Amino acid sequence: MIGRALTEALLERNYKVIILSRERVIQQTGTGNLSYAQWDIDSQQVDKAAIENADYIIHLAGAGIADKRWSKKRKREIANSRVKGGELLVKALGEIPNKIKAVVSASAIGWYGADPVIPNPNPFREDDPADTAFLGETCKRWEESLAPVTQMGKRLVKLRTGIVLSNQGGALKEFKSPLRFGFAAILGNGKQVISWIHIDDLVRMYISAIEDQQLNGTYNAVAPAPVSNKKFTFLLARINKGQFFIPVHVPSFILKIVLGEMSIEVLKSATVSCDKIHYSGFVFLFPSIEAAFENLKKTDDH
Repeated sequence: MIGRALTEALLERNYKVIILSRERVIQQTGTGNLSYAQWDIDSQQVDKAAIENADYIIHLAGAGIADKRWSKKRKREIANSRVKGGELLVKALGEIPNKIKAVVSASAIGWYGADPVIPNPNPFREDDPADTAFLGETCKRWEESLAPVTQMGKRLVKLRTGIVLSNQGGALKEFKSPLRFGFAAILGNGKQVISWIHIDDLVRMYISAIEDQQLNGTYNAVAPAPVSNKKFTFLLARINKGQFFIPVHVPSFILKIVLGEMSIEVLKSATVSCDKIHYSGFVFLFPSIEAAFENLKKTDDH
C-alpha cells in the first residue's frame, strides 16, 4: 500500500523507479520511468543492474502484520521477510559496485511496548529501548539488519511507522468495515491510544528522507496528535455516517478469541512522539485526526 502510493509520488516528481519483485515473470514496463527487477530473499539473490543503477534504496518489504493469525510459521514469515530483506540489501551493497547515496527503511512503532499509564504523559521517543515482545524484537532485528549500511559510509534513515490511514487498504478499511452495518466498533475499553499517520504525510516523509541530507538515523513516522480508540472510532463514524451509527463495545475477551495473540496489538496503547521529525523541519499536511478523516472521506467520494 505504501509502496504504490510512494511510487506514484516519485514518478510525479520525475524520479526513475525500479520495483524489486519476487515474481519470476516480470512485466518490464509500466511508464517510461517505471521498471521492475527481481529479487529472491530466500536465496539472497538480487538483480545486479538494479543495484548498480540506483541512487537510493527504499526498503518497504514485509509480510502484512495483520493479514493472518499469528501462528509460529506466520510469525517467522513476518520477521524473516523484513530481516532477510535487509540482510540481502546489505550483502548486495557490499558485493555490487554502486552509487547508492542513502538507504531508507520502514520500521514500526511496534518497536515500543505499551504505554505504562493511559494517558501517557511521556510519549515514546526514538531513543527508547525495543520492547521484548514479538513485534519489538522483530523491529529490532529489522533495524539491525540494515545497520552495516552506515559502516559503508552511506546515510541510513529508518522510519518507525504508526497506523497508516489510506483509502487503498490497511487499517482504515478494517475500522470502517462495521460502519457498513451502522456500527461504530470500540475495541476493548476504547482508552488505548492510536499513533497514526495519513498516507500522504508518510509518502512525503519518505521523499524528505531521500532529498534532505540532514535526515539521518531513526524517526517516528506518526502525526502530532495521537487519539484514543474511542475518539478515533467516533470521529470516523461521524464523518462517514453523520448521526446514523450505533456505538458498540467489542470486549477484549472476544478479540482474544478471534485474533489470538495479535489481539495484544489491537488492544495495546502506544503514545508515540513525532518531535524529532517535526524539529527537522518536516511539516504535516494532516496534523489532526479530523483533518485526516475529512480528506480521506473527500478523496474516497471522488
